[in-house]
Amino acid sequence: MNDLKEFLNKKNITETKLFKKLKCSENEALILRELCKNYVQANSSTSAFSVLFTLFGDSSFSHLDHLEELKHLIELGFITQSMSAFKSTDSRALRASMLYLLQTELSLSELFLHFIEEKSVLDMSKKDAYSDYLEYLKDEFERIELYARLNFNLKYQNDELKNTIKAYEKHIKERLKHSKFYNVLAEIFKEYALNEKEQIIFIALLKEEYSINDENSNARDLNSLLLLISNSELERLKNKALFDENSKLMEKNLIDYDEFLSPFGDINKSFYLSESILQRIIDFKEPSKNTKLRLESVVKDQDIFELIEPNTDINDVIMPIKTKELLENILKQQDKKVLERLSSWGIKSSKNIEAKIIFYGPAGTGKTMSALSLAKSMKKAVLSFDCSKILSKYVGESEQNVRKIFDTYNKIAQNCKQSPILLLNEADQFLSTRIESSSGADKMHNQMQNIFLEQIERFSGVIIATTNFLESLDSAFSRRFEYKIEFKKPDFTQRLLIWQKSLPKNAEFDKEFSVNVLANYELSGAQIIMVIKNTALKAAISKEGIFKMQDFLESIHKELSSSFDKNKIVGFGA
Repeated sequence: MNDLKEFLNKKNITETKLFKKLKCSENEALILRELCKNYVQANSSTSAFSVLFTLFGDSSFSHLDHLEELKHLIELGFITQSMSAFKSTDSRALRASMLYLLQTELSLSELFLHFIEEKSVLDMSKKDAYSDYLEYLKDEFERIELYARLNFNLKYQNDELKNTIKAYEKHIKERLKHSKFYNVLAEIFKEYALNEKEQIIFIALLKEEYSINDENSNARDLNSLLLLISNSELERLKNKALFDENSKLMEKNLIDYDEFLSPFGDINKSFYLSESILQRIIDFKEPSKNTKLRLESVVKDQDIFELIEPNTDINDVIMPIKTKELLENILKQQDKKVLERLSSWGIKSSKNIEAKIIFYGPAGTGKTMSALSLAKSMKKAVLSFDCSKILSKYVGESEQNVRKIFDTYNKIAQNCKQSPILLLNEADQFLSTRIESSSGADKMHNQMQNIFLEQIERFSGVIIATTNFLESLDSAFSRRFEYKIEFKKPDFTQRLLIWQKSLPKNAEFDKEFSVNVLANYELSGAQIIMVIKNTALKAAISKEGIFKMQDFLESIHKELSSSFDKNKIVGFGA
């Protein structure tokens, strides 16, 4: 407080310690001193006109010459301004004028008050673990205040404060090492791979959610957030990229913003945490030690689905370029810009991926593998159902089983943070054209399909149905599925890639071996894998342990001669 007293009392303000720290002009320091005098006399806000007229006013209106200096102090973050409740709200054009400043109320900013009080003494005596998440969060918010005080005036850099920040960050890490509470903040940072600056922005916005003075705070605006993470003007310009539409924070829907007109006519942005991520933080519950086991236990209690955790994404699957592009377009539903456009057009309201897809084509062409890989790219598990299980010799049970599929899926999805993909394998009987017949069996089959059609119509999420045949697809089902994607047998180039990717990397091959020769045989991807497995077994039990070309060829001929899939399957979209 001694520096503040000197600042308030000394006649020559340029000789005070506080003036030297502020690095502002003499007139700007006089304005700050006038506001400080009012503040210590319990007047937290004063009209801009009163301040300027008291300091510089005379009969020739010379106080108007100092509006630019007042504006500069506001831009630096030393002063905040507001409109008096007793004054009318004027037009935007008027508010953007310099003269409009005279109509506003001025207050010292929270950062400036901390600055003049030299509030840098922190309690780092505690070495034990945090008792809970909120105690830890309090320290993180204190850390944000340190960054704000360090950088709010880029002309002034305090080495002592920098060292304090380093020590405090080390103090937080040490206490975290011994803590056992569930750290939802750390979980989010890890999940989205946020770097140090992105984490500071995130915590700063979270701090504002807990602040009782949020309405009067300017801590959400772009300049304030940039000051937290920037040590120079050049760094501020570079760090603006962290707030672009295609930045990680924006693209992953972690933060959002509102635009507003500043008192000087500029368009500013005020940032905040997105509703979904904020709810995750505020309403979090301590998770079980293994969420996968919890999901497995839910699935284990029923006899319908097989739970599959995918281990390959769509980049691992060899497929035609157009097919890959179509799958990537489905994934782009997660993109923030795409969501905003679809929502504005009234096409889509949910932020979750929604897709009803049919994969069709011959056996072994990668339909199921592609479905699993799509799920991996969406970071979802798969509930797989074998549609051959649906038929029942008992009257009415098939219809009940159809309802049971979707009812059970919905119950599981409601209990999961991330709803799984529903995979209906070999769904031919569901999708085939309904038959006009008077026989009891056909009527029951049609009834089963009608129920399936009704459930598909109401389904929310991602469902993938696979089928080998599509000629007999009922038009009603065709309309319900937005994507119908054909899987053909691979061509030579694709077969070559499958061979190269699937052959063991650390095996020894004989001199006659040629992967190009093997790729000439018209095998499906599944058949290539089968041939490699059969040949590997021969090599493993042989004396030399070598993969022989002759063994590959024998396995290929056996596979081709025993294949059940000898007839070409015709589909649309070829």
